[in-house]
Amino acid sequence: MKSVALLATVAAVFSLVSASAFAAPDAEAAQKYAKDNGCTKCHAVDKTKKGPPYTKTAAKFKGKADAEAKLFDQLTKGPKVKFEDGTEEEHKALDTKESAQIKNLVQWILAQ
Repeated sequence: MKSVALLATVAAVFSLVSASAFAAPDAEAAQKYAKDNGCTKCHAVDKTKKGPPYTKTAAKFKGKADAEAKLFDQLTKGPKVKFEDGTEEEHKALDTKESAQIKNLVQWILAQ
């Protein structure tokens, strides 16, 4: 009887942890954060601007276990990016003090 109760408790805790770990990103907050940080000057959800659309970025990272970490690094370290026209520039680095907001943005981009 104790093992059944223990199993039920473990299952309940696991389901709570799993649900929070895989919670959907807050799309409204992600879009506001992107706009407030100038991301929408070069990026759109499904249209190519100066930078690639979020749908293309999501497709590039699809199925990769390290997608979230790589995109987070790209947004916070400001690497040099190359555009389709061949020009290059430093990508704006987002402030890592806002890591929860950046993580939400990353998850939203990858969900496109």
